[in-house]
Amino acid sequence: MASTLTPNRIAVRKLRDKQARRAQIISAARRIAELEGWSNVTVRRLSDEISYSQPVLYAHFGSREGILAAVAIEGFQEMGVALEKARKRVKRGNTVESVAAAYLEFAASSPALYEVMFSLSLSVPFDDAATPPELRFAFSQLLELFPGQSSKSEVISELFWASLHGIAELTRTKRFPRIRQKERVRALVELFTFPR
Repeated sequence: MASTLTPNRIAVRKLRDKQARRAQIISAARRIAELEGWSNVTVRRLSDEISYSQPVLYAHFGSREGILAAVAIEGFQEMGVALEKARKRVKRGNTVESVAAAYLEFAASSPALYEVMFSLSLSVPFDDAATPPELRFAFSQLLELFPGQSSKSEVISELFWASLHGIAELTRTKRFPRIRQKERVRALVELFTFPR
């Protein structure tokens, strides 16, 4: 009996299987990090967790850092989607405040993911020709908040991002009490609300 799989269908299936393995590895890394921290996310531990050999993991990502970078890039996509939803859902009210609240909620609800995105030393390029599109997409949501600021839009967006990151980190490390978070966000929004 002849096989019904053509070379093209075989290639498509192999690609789909490869993408599924990649997603499984990333998911396992995130799960371990959320429960036990990034120091416990090792190639050996992932290999044991998902029952793939270490060479399979290396074939997909090249190194532990490659796995962490893939997780970070996925995190930027998720953050970008959350910020875009917050920006677009505002009918009446302040878009800057909605995005600020969404950013801080993302950081608080996914602390390990946020940590790999911003605090671990990875070779994911920012503001560079090689910057992944997921990072550009997330940052573009901040740029959209300050369109009338001409050449200053990028700098203003960076300062807004830095402020949000500082609030997120200081809240996570309990330097800022959560009880004043809404007050902080309102004050920050006032600083970054410009006449249109």
